[in-house]
Amino acid sequence: MNTSTSTSAGALNGIKVLDLSRVLAGPWATQMLADLGADVVKVERPAVGDDTRHWGPPFLKDDAGNDTREASYFTACNRNKRSLTVDMGHPEGQALLLRMAQEADVVVENFKTGGLKQYGLDYDSLKALNPRLVYCSITGFGQDGPYAERAGYDLMVQAMCGLMSITGHEDSEPGGGPLKVGVAVIDVFTGLYASNAILAALNARHASGQGQFIDMALLDVGMAVLANQASGFLATGRTPGRAGNIHPSLAPYQDFSTLDGNVLLAIGNDGQFARFCAAIDQPGWAQDARFTTNTARVHNRAALLGLMKPVMLTRSTLDWIALLEDKAVPCGPINTIAEAFEDPQVKARGILKSLPRNAGDGIGRIATVANPMRLSATPITYRSAPPTLGQHTDEVLRELGLDQQAIAALRTQNVV
Repeated sequence: MNTSTSTSAGALNGIKVLDLSRVLAGPWATQMLADLGADVVKVERPAVGDDTRHWGPPFLKDDAGNDTREASYFTACNRNKRSLTVDMGHPEGQALLLRMAQEADVVVENFKTGGLKQYGLDYDSLKALNPRLVYCSITGFGQDGPYAERAGYDLMVQAMCGLMSITGHEDSEPGGGPLKVGVAVIDVFTGLYASNAILAALNARHASGQGQFIDMALLDVGMAVLANQASGFLATGRTPGRAGNIHPSLAPYQDFSTLDGNVLLAIGNDGQFARFCAAIDQPGWAQDARFTTNTARVHNRAALLGLMKPVMLTRSTLDWIALLEDKAVPCGPINTIAEAFEDPQVKARGILKSLPRNAGDGIGRIATVANPMRLSATPITYRSAPPTLGQHTDEVLRELGLDQQAIAALRTQNVV
């Protein structure tokens, strides 16, 4: 396990982010900013915190190997942040957050449309205090339209945008029917789009001196990430369906049963197919008019698979990988997550990080997955593990100019 952390200044060093978001989409966006060096203060409800702190099992284990009361879900998207507990329903809590917003460069929130106006924390209110503020609001359906007032969740949007209709096996096959993706991909993609939008707004501010409002909606993102499936529908008017692991526009590009398991072939062009045919001593397949081009192979997929499937059963998964890896024919195993973390390439790239918790809660370090962005001059920084609830409350309030007596008074009033 890679235990290194970085203290070098990141690309966003000096940028202050007030994170009013919770669950996944917003925290994913702010973790991206934090990884790039921004100072992200995560605002949480006193005694309760982000919902995902309780979304378990699984739960984190302490250094003695015992389950704690903190769900591992929270750790996926909250590293490099500082946790401040504030009751925004209390006038003094609102006053604290207003002071922070005045000094912030970015605010990220995922309350229902208009939900922060009652606290004076909506964009118009904060813009009047801080015209340079970049304010990103993440909702299920956006700030307008007939669904604007609805709550939105990843699973709901996977269904509504059509993603589930193209994920899974055909109805006629065993286990057929629509399926969600195994990760909350709409939330994750929304976080990525949001962080991109925030960076764009910060860059625009260099020229204009003004911040702006960013309206991010899960449904918008769900439609956008349909990618080639959406463009195919728009080009033809034909609604794509579920095809399991078969690619609708490429062949052979799918999983195959082997002598001892499964293997994935991802042949994306005619040269790769010709090399595959040569490797299995079937060069004639590449000259067969039914299979010479990718378009022909897609049209004649059933015939091609009828020839390939018996051949693929003659070797083990590792034998197939060994046979094809030096012939530039994309081929690989279908790993479990445990196997993926043991993969030598994953290990060589330092994907697994171990970050110090240093919170006195019995958890010395927390494992996390590295940010995949590799910047040569301003690399991603790994400064701290996801925080305990309210771990940095006193520290952040002292930075606002409050002394210990004032902080104690806020605690007595249950403001923080």
